[in-house]
Formats: sequence, C-alpha cells, structure tokens
Amino acid sequence: MSRVLVTGAAGAVGQVLLEELAGAGIEALATDLRKPAKLPDGIGFEALDVRGDDAARIVGEFKPQVIVHLASIVSPSRDMTREFAHDVDVKGTKNVLDAAVAHGVRRLVVTSSGAAYGYHADNPVPLSESDPVRGNREFAYSDHKRQVEELLAAARVSHPALEQVVLRVGTVLGAGLENQITELFHRPKLIAVRGADSPFVFIWTVDLARILLRAAGDGPAGIFNVCGDGTLTVHELADALGKPVMALPAWVLKTALGFARPLGLSRYGPEQVRFLQYRPVLDNTALKKEFGYRPELTSAQTFELWRKAAGL
Repeated sequence: MSRVLVTGAAGAVGQVLLEELAGAGIEALATDLRKPAKLPDGIGFEALDVRGDDAARIVGEFKPQVIVHLASIVSPSRDMTREFAHDVDVKGTKNVLDAAVAHGVRRLVVTSSGAAYGYHADNPVPLSESDPVRGNREFAYSDHKRQVEELLAAARVSHPALEQVVLRVGTVLGAGLENQITELFHRPKLIAVRGADSPFVFIWTVDLARILLRAAGDGPAGIFNVCGDGTLTVHELADALGKPVMALPAWVLKTALGFARPLGLSRYGPEQVRFLQYRPVLDNTALKKEFGYRPELTSAQTFELWRKAAGL
C-alpha cells in the first residue's frame, strides 16, 4: 500500500482514518466537499464532489493504488431531498467506481451498511454475508446501500481486476459522534415496538478506521459484516441510559406517525415502525476469522464509551 485516496474524509470516520493512515506513514489524499477539521501532517487535500466529474479528474491526477470510499449521506438534514441523497450515495459511488476502473486502481474499499440487508420480519438472526441484500425502498439509506451493492456486484463480474472490499457496517459510535440513531438515545423515553427486542449492534470509530486501514493494505478482498461482539436490546440501552421505555403496539405507532408527519410533528412516517421492529443483527465471524480483525470494543463497550462522552 503506497498511495491511498479517501472520499468523505471530513466525516467522523474519515477523520479517524486519516490519523491511522498518517500514523502508518502512508501517502494519502483526503477528499470531500470541505477540508477536514483536522488534517494530519503529510496528508494532502482536494475538494471533491462525488456527484460530478471530480472523481475522474482527481483519481487521474493522484493515481492512487487504493480508494477508500466513505462519501455517503448517513444523517440527512430535514430539507434534503431523496434525489440529492441518491446522487451522493448511488451516482457518487458509480462515479468513483468508474474512475477506479478507468485509471487502473488496484483496490476499492467501500463502506456499505447492515441496512443494505433491509428491515424484514424474515431476516435471519444473525445475518451473514451470504444472506440476500434487500434494502427497503421506503428507507432512502437502506435502499441506496442496496443499489450501491448491486453496482459493486456487477463490477466484480465486468471488472474482476479491480479488487473490492465491501464493509457492511453496523451503527458507528464514538466519543462526540452524533447521528440519526443517537438522536433516539437523547429523548426522555426510548420508543419500542411491543414484542420486539430491537437489538442494536455497534462498532467503535477507531475499530472501523483500523479495519479500513487493513482493507486498504494487506487485508483480503471480500464482503464483511462490521460490528463489535454482542447486541444491546432497546431495554438494555434504556437501562444503561437510566431512561424508561415506552413500548407501544405496532399499529398504535403506525397510526400516530401517520398523523404526525403530515402535521410536521415528526420527520418519520408509519414505515419507521419496521426500523424499530426488524433491526439487522450482524454476524461478525467472517470479520474475525477471514478478514483477520477482532474489534477491540464490544457493542456494549462502544455504547458505554459514547454514553459517557455524551454526558448521559
């Protein structure tokens, strides 16, 4: 590994990855719409909008051996359109993929998500990498990750010379990190669907950065679920936070959200109930045995680190 280009480098995971790359003495170029808040010594920066022609130009100029593609819309703003998110997530990945193929990049590392499996009542528990990717169309992030994986699967057939490492990542947590999931934990009560454990799997930002570092180096190509050992149910999360759980029947939640969203009282609709009922639980066996990385923190330890940093 001698030259690495990182997209989405200004995000929380990108910032930690840049530190890992710099610490390993690897020549790297950080790219994003904005410059990372902390750019380590020796790491260059170029502004790159994955939605346009920037990827082809910058990959052609920098000539990386490896691209780590992190650019994605994880926590959309309230006024962000689905079309914009699709342009970043799906069209942006295609642009990066096309640039990698055109300029002879050796390996492409992509952060997918456990959400790519979708939120379904018949999902195996836990999910392994051989299970189908069925991201729900009603959830933009889940749907877009499914489409991204379909693009990558087609490229593995049409462009086998380009190695791929696809990481299906659980919920990422770290000190100071906030996203749509952590928004749930800040509420006075945790909402749950009656009869559903709603298990969560977490991965520490530092563990994920080290996994990405290995993926960009001598780690094996392939598809790997990424999460710490163990799960936490919504009731276990509530106990850790010292907060009550409001468990409601699915039909009550669907009805309430059906009224709340049109009135502007909630950004979520009835489909959100599936998100709470059928959370993907990831099996990280392949990550540990085949990829060769055992996360330093379990899901419970990762959540505890985040909880203390958040002052909850």
